[in-house]
Amino acid sequence: LREKVALACRILAQEGHESALAGQITARADEPGTYWMLSFGLGFDEAQKSNIVRVDSDLNILEGEGMPNPSNRFHLWIYERHPKVNAIIHTHPPHCSALSMIGEPLKVSHMDTSMFYEDVAYMPEWPGVPIGDEEGRMISEAIGDKRAILLAHHGQLSACKNIEEATMLSIFIERAAKLQLMARAAGSIRDIKPEFAREAHDYRLGDKYVGAVFCYYARRVLRESGDVLE
Repeated sequence: LREKVALACRILAQEGHESALAGQITARADEPGTYWMLSFGLGFDEAQKSNIVRVDSDLNILEGEGMPNPSNRFHLWIYERHPKVNAIIHTHPPHCSALSMIGEPLKVSHMDTSMFYEDVAYMPEWPGVPIGDEEGRMISEAIGDKRAILLAHHGQLSACKNIEEATMLSIFIERAAKLQLMARAAGSIRDIKPEFAREAHDYRLGDKYVGAVFCYYARRVLRESGDVLE
């Protein structure tokens, strides 16, 4: 799991999700009430197994060397309120950020983004920098029973059952936002048939499919950055 968190960081850096030190990737550790995360002060492209640290619910480091990210406090609210969530990824990729600025929810109207059909929430108001308890409460409530959420004036967040699923959704929500902005510039976005969209949603989120997608992106990272697992 520690290696997967490091790989997820590198994958999203490669996919253009980096925004200096903004954004976080966390995963629920095997030990109850503890979580893996990238040490604060490092960019996603610097992630290695060795700088992924394990913290408790007060953000005290239990394993590894470094500094916990104070912005991860709002992740703990989501973990507390959603016990089936085992991995959270929050990033500020450019197209999600642009879409979040115009007050428009994510529109699902393409096969490649069908995993978000009826499975993405929208938070229309920005609560400020998410480092306090109030922001954690608001985001954990706004996501509801969805796997993903578009945060107004902010970015995207995926809260999933494992790091593989959260990584794939983070990649494709940015693609969905890009497609939406491109399509709106050219004309009106047409709806897709709900029965087809639901079928595609379930297919794209099948465990074997998600695992294969994660492995594909991991191989791309490892071809360029073999040191990530050191």
